[in-house]
Amino acid sequence: MAFNEVCLPLQTAAALRPPGHALVQQSRVNGLAGVEGEALSTRFPILETGNLDYRTRDFVALVARVEIDGAPVDVYVTHLFMSRGDDSLRLYQVQQLLAWIDSRQGAAASIVCGDFNAPLTLPSAALMASRFRPTQTGHTAFTPLAGPDGAVSHPYWARMDRCIDYIWVSERIEIAGSGVCFDKPDPADPTLWPSDHAGVWADLTVAP
Repeated sequence: MAFNEVCLPLQTAAALRPPGHALVQQSRVNGLAGVEGEALSTRFPILETGNLDYRTRDFVALVARVEIDGAPVDVYVTHLFMSRGDDSLRLYQVQQLLAWIDSRQGAAASIVCGDFNAPLTLPSAALMASRFRPTQTGHTAFTPLAGPDGAVSHPYWARMDRCIDYIWVSERIEIAGSGVCFDKPDPADPTLWPSDHAGVWADLTVAP
């Protein structure tokens, strides 16, 4: 399970980690280093981990090389510049991410998870799609999550009209199924959602 914007003081990723899973976390940098980060929970053996500082607006990426049926697979988790921002910054981040992926040798396949804050029609997501396949393109943003003061998140965007969250897979990964999840509010409270974005799930196989 890959998480964006985990709360480090409250250790929300640790609270969500299933029994028997290891947890890898990478904090944001500079002023956000003690506030939030990216996280990956996995039941597979972890061979190594790494991180990337984009040096842009405190954003980071993490990677864990895990062993799946004897094959080393790199699983990346990242979160790119905000949706309302200039896509040129996200494009720069994607260029950095792809260069980092290319620099890591020895993986049989790669999976990249996260909030890319861009639909496939924008250059940043289109560049990712030139190298990786998205497991699905169903709408993931934005849910009408309300804060403690009742204000709804992202009031300037339409609801659930775009895909900006992805699981990207490399050539040796076969997609058995994928879709959107965590896309319903609490039955007793229509303002309470799991997140301001819906999640993405995928059932994947590493090809021989």
